[in-house]
Amino acid sequence: MDSASSDPRSLRRFEDERFLTGRGNYLDDEAVPGVLHAMVLRSPHAHAAILAVDTEAARKLPGVHAIYTAADIADLGSFPCSLAVAGDAPLIVPSRQALARDCARHVGDPVAFVVAETIDLAREACELIAVDYDILPSVTDLTAAAELGAPEIWPQAPGNLALRYRLGDEAIVAAAFERAAHVVSCRVVNNRIAAAALEPRAALGRFDPTSGRYRLSLSGASVHDIRRELAAVLCVAPERLDVACPDVGGGFGMKNVTYPEYALVLVAAERLRRPVRWLAERIEDFSGGVHARDNLTTGRLALDKKGRFLALQVETIANLGAYVSSLGPGSATTAPTPAVGGLYDIPAMTMDVRCIFTNTVPIDAYRGAGKPEANYLIERLVDEAAHRLRIDPAALRKRNFIHRFPYRKPFGAVLDCGSFGSNLDGVLAAADRPGFRRRKAQSRRRGKLRGFGIGCFLETSRGAPNEDAWLSFRADGRIDMAVGTQSNGQGHETSFAQLLSSELGLPVERFHLVQGDTALVPSGGGHGGARSLHMGGGALVLAARALVEAGKPAAGQLLQSSPDTVTFEGGRFRAPGAGEVDLVDVARHVAETTGQALASHGARRNAPLTFPNGAQAAEVEVDPDTGEVVLLRYVAVDDYGTLINPLLTEAQVHGGLAQGIGQALMEEARYDPDGGQLLSATFMDYAMPRAMDLPSFELSMVELATEANPIGAKGAGQAGCIGAPQTVIHAILDALRPLGVTHLDMPATPSRVWRAIQEARDTAKG
Repeated sequence: MDSASSDPRSLRRFEDERFLTGRGNYLDDEAVPGVLHAMVLRSPHAHAAILAVDTEAARKLPGVHAIYTAADIADLGSFPCSLAVAGDAPLIVPSRQALARDCARHVGDPVAFVVAETIDLAREACELIAVDYDILPSVTDLTAAAELGAPEIWPQAPGNLALRYRLGDEAIVAAAFERAAHVVSCRVVNNRIAAAALEPRAALGRFDPTSGRYRLSLSGASVHDIRRELAAVLCVAPERLDVACPDVGGGFGMKNVTYPEYALVLVAAERLRRPVRWLAERIEDFSGGVHARDNLTTGRLALDKKGRFLALQVETIANLGAYVSSLGPGSATTAPTPAVGGLYDIPAMTMDVRCIFTNTVPIDAYRGAGKPEANYLIERLVDEAAHRLRIDPAALRKRNFIHRFPYRKPFGAVLDCGSFGSNLDGVLAAADRPGFRRRKAQSRRRGKLRGFGIGCFLETSRGAPNEDAWLSFRADGRIDMAVGTQSNGQGHETSFAQLLSSELGLPVERFHLVQGDTALVPSGGGHGGARSLHMGGGALVLAARALVEAGKPAAGQLLQSSPDTVTFEGGRFRAPGAGEVDLVDVARHVAETTGQALASHGARRNAPLTFPNGAQAAEVEVDPDTGEVVLLRYVAVDDYGTLINPLLTEAQVHGGLAQGIGQALMEEARYDPDGGQLLSATFMDYAMPRAMDLPSFELSMVELATEANPIGAKGAGQAGCIGAPQTVIHAILDALRPLGVTHLDMPATPSRVWRAIQEARDTAKG
């Protein structure tokens, strides 16, 4: 296709007008009469018994309304893990309170909650609180935490093991390895990273003493899940709690999580009878928000003498952090499961995952949540096999791609369609692979090493398997479209309006999105899993079709025809020999004759997964004297199914690519292995890609429709983050292989690349 911006479907986002003119409704923008401000006192230690908390001096400050410690909120319940993961034994979910009760288990663990007239007063009060800590041995390194004799974080989790999760037939896989002509192994690190959304976490709690209802506004997502979990913590019925999100400045999964601060602002609002606002400082987001990835995986790939894949073994040690977060265990277990093995026809696979507690911030979902890890492993194995067997990496991939559909993978996922080989051919042509030799020679003359890498990916999109949508006509002829998914900046107000405009034949301006508020949307699966078009859009299409059916009796009345003879097309009802009538006129007739709005509901239940996929290529230049890596070019040919708005799709892919490239080259949340201090707690220490670090992305999008939803869409929100890490690392290794460097862990920082070069040179010298 041509550039996305030239496609007539590529409408600019309607939301942008208010964002660019300062009329966005972000949580900290809201002026709330009588609001109080909160600050959290956090543990400076990775592991410490809390012997005493002295708040006397802080309470004496004028303007301080309350200081809560664990003893003050002992009536609250424990934060639940909403994900049921079946392992060899039940997942160990230790009690997690809103404030650390007897022991702090990571740097940043909440210890006290201060509420004051101003944020400066709250901060001053925090500084006056004296906590008597007894520092305990800590362990922040994943492998060290799993070793015999490591400091124990929870007594009910010997060896710090929270869960062991195993899948696959070990006997069949073992037999495949026995008869294999070649076996390739690879040990890969998925580095710990932070989401670092532009807008930090924020919460505003209100309580109505008359009705006994709570209302939580937050910068987040998945409001129905958060309401359910918070209701359990507050020990109230979910119906007494409303959760809402205004505009959200980025989430990427980390804002799907239920955090202690959410419960604390509600408790304070109830007890003080005033609204309470909390806004995270950046250091709090790094030390108190969830992190992601952080696992170590060993993979083994069996091949026959022709280079065809026979079996795959995957063994992972995954970090859970100090607590089990809302969806945390899924990132290493259920989430990657359907993506294991990627795009390849691998007859037999096993998966063995050990989830480990450490004295670190909990791990939870982040863009892709398990799928980047699964794809990174298989792609690294395939590239390693290609070099070991002296087969062209592209040829080895094409030899083993899935090409018959539907295809059932060993762990049960069923792929309905794909054009993996042609996508790879397309990206190699677009990236001018034949001309790489010439470009490499040009770099060599400048003293630089040039590398070309390819990588493929298979996303598995859906998230929660159920979703709902509601349509309802307003008196002015506009239509409210309420849906249980939620935008964190993806452009749903635009793309959903386009979808319904096509379905109902009405101008896009007639549609108004209602989302992210449990008081307005009865249910929903929320944000995550690249599910919004697949699930929310699919439900909206079903609601639109139900709306047409609901309007046919009224249309029949206006046309003086039997409803059975009425048809609908292009926004108008028609009956043979009776003319036609506009949908808006039918809605007005319904309102006038019944007193009710013309409305409908669409539901998707137990929907299948969709499988966005693609082939990508990167070209890098490495300075052997400094280890600096420059990403010169990034090309992708991806399949996201039917596109509603190619411009918005491209924007989503750009964002995902930036985050995936960031993980490959620079991003890493690091802890001091001795004292457990977070070494990357600010943007001074946590590196993120800037515009100058990235080339102009060259994207082509293949629209191979899926039958998994009425739209044909597969989802695009996470794909870039899933495909980029392996593609970039392969390009770097291609540049370094002539020096003898065959392995490199992420992030490929200049120092890490330089050390790898020096070690290879030392080895060559003997």
